[in-house]
Amino acid sequence: MAQTGDQLNQDIVSCSICLDVLKDPVTIPCGHSYCINCIKVHWDGEDPKGIHSCPQCRKTFTPRPVLVKNTMLADLVEQLKKTGLQAAPADHCYAGPEDVACDFCSGRKLKAIKSCLSCLASYCEKHLQPHYDSSTFKKHKLVEPSKKLQENICSDHDEVMKMFCRTDQKSICYLCSVEEHKGHDTVSAAAERTERQRELEGSRQQIQQRIQDAEKDVKLLQQEVEAIDRSADKTEEHSQKIFTELIRLLQKRSSDVKQQIRSQQEAEGSRVKELQEKLEQEITELKRKDAELKQLSHTEDHSQFLHSCPSVAALRGATHSSSIQIRPLRHFEDVTAAVSELRDKLQDILREEGTNISLRVTEGDVLLSEPEPEPEPEPESESESESEPEVDVLLSEPAPKSRADFLKYSCQITLDPNTANTRLLLSEGNRKVTVMDGLQSYSTHPEIFTGWFQVLSRESLTGRCYWEMEMKRGGVFVAVAYKNISRAGDEYRFIFNDKSWALYCYQNSYTFWYKKMKTTISGPQSSRVGVYLDHRAGILSFYSVSETMTLLHRVQTTFTQPLYAGVRFWDSGSSAEFV
Repeated sequence: MAQTGDQLNQDIVSCSICLDVLKDPVTIPCGHSYCINCIKVHWDGEDPKGIHSCPQCRKTFTPRPVLVKNTMLADLVEQLKKTGLQAAPADHCYAGPEDVACDFCSGRKLKAIKSCLSCLASYCEKHLQPHYDSSTFKKHKLVEPSKKLQENICSDHDEVMKMFCRTDQKSICYLCSVEEHKGHDTVSAAAERTERQRELEGSRQQIQQRIQDAEKDVKLLQQEVEAIDRSADKTEEHSQKIFTELIRLLQKRSSDVKQQIRSQQEAEGSRVKELQEKLEQEITELKRKDAELKQLSHTEDHSQFLHSCPSVAALRGATHSSSIQIRPLRHFEDVTAAVSELRDKLQDILREEGTNISLRVTEGDVLLSEPEPEPEPEPESESESESEPEVDVLLSEPAPKSRADFLKYSCQITLDPNTANTRLLLSEGNRKVTVMDGLQSYSTHPEIFTGWFQVLSRESLTGRCYWEMEMKRGGVFVAVAYKNISRAGDEYRFIFNDKSWALYCYQNSYTFWYKKMKTTISGPQSSRVGVYLDHRAGILSFYSVSETMTLLHRVQTTFTQPLYAGVRFWDSGSSAEFV
């Protein structure tokens, strides 16, 4: 009966949320009681609209009830604490499959809070108390709960392994040290632990130092990012102001031209209308004269005819002389031509300066260098500290300025026989190509170019690349193209698609081709052409190479695939070699 009363009291003073004895109990409007912090946390995590519920009966309250301490329950809890009555262990106090169980609990075991290395047993809070109260257990070593206590028992002698064999690097018991491990370098487990602890602390210090160094580098990188962001924002703001001014100037110029056109239109229209009115008056006068002459010509009385004839006034000179010049649809063609010329000049300026701007933007890339591999520690050299690799923040190399700079990015180009037209002969390790009169013995391949004398490189080109081509005889197209360019029909030619860019070199002229669009280029003639590609920046440049390098043409675009070097010829006997 007493047990039933005890259990009843335990239920009354337990919180259904934390399953522990009530702390600062409060009762909500439905009558259920909770720890004040438990019910606050529960309600804080509920619907933000203001609807709150009881965790037990699910009754809802709006607005959130004001919590008031339940003094009766608080007094009951205090009284029960004084009598030593405790609430029943909550479910979460019992040991689960992943927990360490108390070795001394009967029935359902509680979780262990400590393990004893001397007793090789684990204890819950209740059964651990003798270790604190009795002097017998004062020297026992208590550690966090462990399931591996039995690993401390020697399997051969069933003794606690309190020794460590440095020769075999394993834990042993005292009997092992005088039998199997006799003559070995043995120490107590505590001594080995002290030595290993010292090494561990040294390793930790190195790790902590590396952490500090890395954190400093992270701060530097963060400062760099912030500086980049500030600089980019400031540059963007200034650029937008400048472009806005340019747009405003163009708009003003457009308005001025429009006003001039309309003023000229009005003046020319007035002049034409004035002349038109004069001509209409002259027509009226001529018609009147014509009517008088007609009437006189029908007079039958000869005397009257002769009498009236001298009174006919002589005709005045015609107003519509040859000085009137009609210029149909040509009044403002000169203006249109001038505006078109301005547009073309602006396009050239924007294209060239846009490339220069892009080059200057890409010169500021920030790269993080790969850390070097750490050296292996040398034995018996504990006094020597390992040199830690530092994180370097490097600016990428600027755009090439001289031929020596370009040659830093030189790459060897070899031609792919699988793409070569059957009239092309590859030689010099597939670096030279010549147009022959007869067919060459290439195996049939789906990537071969048919119909035109073209070939692509074997190597794909990404990043920064530079190569030079020496040309002999005839017209030669120096090109780059995507791998998936067509292999038949007109679309596959390096000049008739959007998957290739080609510079045509013939005698004393250069022409650039892209998507059937031709751009005539002037520049010094040379038998050697250099090609520079910055794939990521979208820059493709062609140079005339002799004693000096001269830029012939530059493309600024976005490359979506790796590129391949290409060559195309017009006629037999022409050849080119990648050098």
